[in-house]
Amino acid sequence: MYGTPGIPLVGGGQAGVPPVSFDLPKNVYRFGEQTLWSTQFLATGAVANGSFRLFTTPLGQVGQGFANALSISETNLKEGGRIPSGIAFDCFGIAVQPLQNGAGSDSNDAGKAVNSDLAITNLLNIQQNAVVVWDFTQTAVEVCPVMLAGAGGGAFGTLAASDNPAAGTTATFGNVNNGAGSVWLYRKHPVALPGNSTFSIVLRFGSRAAAISANLGVAVRVVLLGYYKNVIEIA
Repeated sequence: MYGTPGIPLVGGGQAGVPPVSFDLPKNVYRFGEQTLWSTQFLATGAVANGSFRLFTTPLGQVGQGFANALSISETNLKEGGRIPSGIAFDCFGIAVQPLQNGAGSDSNDAGKAVNSDLAITNLLNIQQNAVVVWDFTQTAVEVCPVMLAGAGGGAFGTLAASDNPAAGTTATFGNVNNGAGSVWLYRKHPVALPGNSTFSIVLRFGSRAAAISANLGVAVRVVLLGYYKNVIEIA
């Protein structure tokens, strides 16, 4: 397929060189792999029967449960809810990552260790009761429970307790997560998002979902993995 060192792919005098047009191309297509991500903040309180819409708030603006503007760790969207003109995106995988927050509201400290009963309960609550849904304005398509998108079986990790005689307390070390690296895969048919198309991902909770534990918030980041095609007009 790639030839053998020392042996040309086109034999001298035996096979003609493929013809090259003398006309300049009108368009240049660029292809590549890309991820798009967006984050929803869930403050302390009830989430049962709730729906939370992601990929609607772009970088630098306030929304999706956050009291502060979304930064690059929360989203990389330049325009909320729409694929830019001239770019097509095919999604072949979805990952969901709950991030523990140390307070019941957006306090800019998402990413705390999930190492307590309440924090682990929040994680399991999202895994077992939330469903990922595509929303294309007129059409909604249920993808899968969060358990299958970035999880794969439950909460993983190791925790250990260590006594602190000086303070007379017991500290917990370690971290539990939802199986980093796993994704929901579209094995045969990627989800096609043409240029100018509108879309969002909805995080939908069932009626049996527990409330987010007191004094603890959760940021849920959804990542779309895919390919892009960019058309560049040159003439």
